[in-house]
Amino acid sequence: MPNIKVIIPAYNEEESIPLVIKDIPTIVDEVIVVSNNSTDNTEINAKNAGATVLIENRKGYGYACLKGMDYISKLKNKPDVIVFLDGDYSDYPEELVKLVQPIIEDHVDFVVGSRVETLREEGSMTTPQIFGNWLATSLMRLFFKSTFTDLGPFRAIKYDKLLGLNMEDKTYGWTVEMQLKALKQKLSYREIPVNYRNRIGVSKVSGTIKGAIFAGIKILGWIFKYSFKK
Repeated sequence: MPNIKVIIPAYNEEESIPLVIKDIPTIVDEVIVVSNNSTDNTEINAKNAGATVLIENRKGYGYACLKGMDYISKLKNKPDVIVFLDGDYSDYPEELVKLVQPIIEDHVDFVVGSRVETLREEGSMTTPQIFGNWLATSLMRLFFKSTFTDLGPFRAIKYDKLLGLNMEDKTYGWTVEMQLKALKQKLSYREIPVNYRNRIGVSKVSGTIKGAIFAGIKILGWIFKYSFKK
């Protein structure tokens, strides 16, 4: 089996984070929880559940992901596959096996878990989220002829391919940046339908008007930036 590491950005997810870690399959070599300036017991609960815990005080999803990548870059034994997973228990961590399978068996570079309507629990995605995903993926089809249908945060990618993307977004644009750069670099990719449920707690992005607006602006900004970039 390849060496697989999971990066989980987490901001005040004390209730959900132990559940997420518990459900991660044993094929994973290390679970890395990046506490993104949490003020509750996220860090303690994650450590007690067996995760490596890092602290990133700069708020932002991208900041947390980059912190996890920086930690991995300093390890002697580098992983083969990186999986990104949210800490709110909206995804089903046990489905990680489905995401890494195309990478292991078919040598696909990048896999995104697609939150298809038939597998979504009612109310698990807000109307702005659904519309934003539709708009972003429609624009990617228009400009890049992609087949993406979702910007789902549950995703797996070969470690060397991830490094080659030179990820830079610090906040809401992390997921779309990864997909756009994968398209630009012609990485092989696949979407796998995944189940999705109502998260534990309130979303820090889609759960607020400010968060939804800023996320939408950031996502569209990345798409238009890459659409007109030579």
